[in-house]
Order: sequence, then C-alpha cells, then structure tokens
Amino acid sequence: MSEAAAAMTPSLWTRLSNPSHFMRWSGALVPWLTALSLGVLAVGLYMTFFVVPPDYQQGETVRIMYIHVPAAWLGVFFYGAMSVSAIGSLVWRHPLADVAQRAAAPIGAAFTLICLVTGSLWGKPMWGTYWVWDARLTSMLILLLIYCGIIALWRTLEDPNRAARAVAILTLVGAVNLPIIKFSVNWWSTLHQPASILRMGGSTIDPSMLYPLLIMIGAATLGGTTLHLYAMRTEIMRRRVRTLTIREAERLDRTQPRLTPTPATLPVGQPV
Repeated sequence: MSEAAAAMTPSLWTRLSNPSHFMRWSGALVPWLTALSLGVLAVGLYMTFFVVPPDYQQGETVRIMYIHVPAAWLGVFFYGAMSVSAIGSLVWRHPLADVAQRAAAPIGAAFTLICLVTGSLWGKPMWGTYWVWDARLTSMLILLLIYCGIIALWRTLEDPNRAARAVAILTLVGAVNLPIIKFSVNWWSTLHQPASILRMGGSTIDPSMLYPLLIMIGAATLGGTTLHLYAMRTEIMRRRVRTLTIREAERLDRTQPRLTPTPATLPVGQPV
C-alpha cells in the first residue's frame, strides 16, 4: 500500500470513534448478544433453582446470592466503564465517550439498586435486620447516590458539551468510592465476608455453588453489555434527532419573512 493510500485509510481509532461505524457494527452484534445473553441466563437460572443445593447454614435463602452478586458486580463494573469513558471524554474528546457514559449511568444505577434490595432481603434472615450501616452496604449506597447525581446532572444541563464535561469530572471524583467498595471488608470490621471468589489460594465456595454463580455473573455481564449497546444506539439516535430538529428550526427561521413592526397611529381628532 502506498503512503498516500495509507494516509487516506482511516485508523482503527478513527473508525471506533465514528458514530455511524458504531451503529453499523453494533446493529449486527446486538441480536447475537441478546440471544446469547438469554441462553446463558436460562442455564444459570435453571442451575440456581434446580441444581444448586441448599446451604447447610443459610438454607434456601442462599439462592438470593445468584442475583445479588452479579448485580453488585455490574453496579461496580458500569461505574468503572463510566470512569474510563470520562477520561476519554476529557482527554481525547472521543465522540462516543460521553455517549457511552450517559448510556451506562441508568443501567449501573439499576443494578446497584437491585444489589441493595437483594442484599437487604438476604440480610434479614442472616443478620436479623434489613439494613445496617456496614462499610460495604454504605459504600454501595453512596455509589447509588452518585449514579443518581450523574443522571440528574445530565438532565439539568441543556448544553450537551457542558453536561458531558461536568458529568465526566463528577464521575472521576466519584471513582474514589470504587476501591472503598472493594476493600471495605479488609479495611474495616464488617458483616460482609472477605473475598471468596477471586482470592489467593482459590475460591472458598463449593464447586456445586461456584459454577452456577459464575454462569450467572457471565449472563449478567452479557446482558448488561447488550443493554449498554442498546442504550448507546438510542442515545446516538436521540442526538441525531435533536440536531436535525435544531437545523430545521434554524432553516425555517432563515426562510420565513420577518415582519417589521409599524408605529401605531391614532385616528385624526382622537385625544392622546
């Protein structure tokens, strides 16, 4: 390939940052991801309710874990993805960075809420209460509040560029909470157990419970990724409609004749 042809060929970064290119490949990928997500989820749910044995201490309530843990993982995962997108928006001005960030916020907030609700339901039979100000619980609640603040900020600022910059800064500030969530069980005395899946020496969970849990985590990750792609596509279409609406309004404003106001006159003889 000649140097001129190479210069005219768009780089991988350029192709990835092109919304039209993203719409093409994501449109082809989303149906397959949807089918794969539903298939893995069906397998995971079957194993959760019909294969996994009751825990010797927790009994049947252990099945809540198969919703709670994947939801907690995705709540943290999407905020991490938003932090990466925030850097891409602030540093490299990537055209899709703020799209990805805005699309991820409601999804991450929903999974964080599911995590807190299922955790409360799981905590009642195990701890005797729905809520304690445990370090892990509190940091997850803070994560949900940060999500809500980001969503509110997106909706408050009308200028998309100002909103993207403000949200990116807030997201990076809130990222300080992620290591607190992860290491809270090590830094403070909490009711939550330490890491039991990814740890030195291997998992402490019995394989009969671990493998279905990993399948559910995989299903949740696939499903969350699919939802994120759907949301990004919707956001791109929304922005395109907004741009077309503004252009049409400007065109009509230029083409319509402007009425010049004339001074009001009074009939002759009428007192002022």
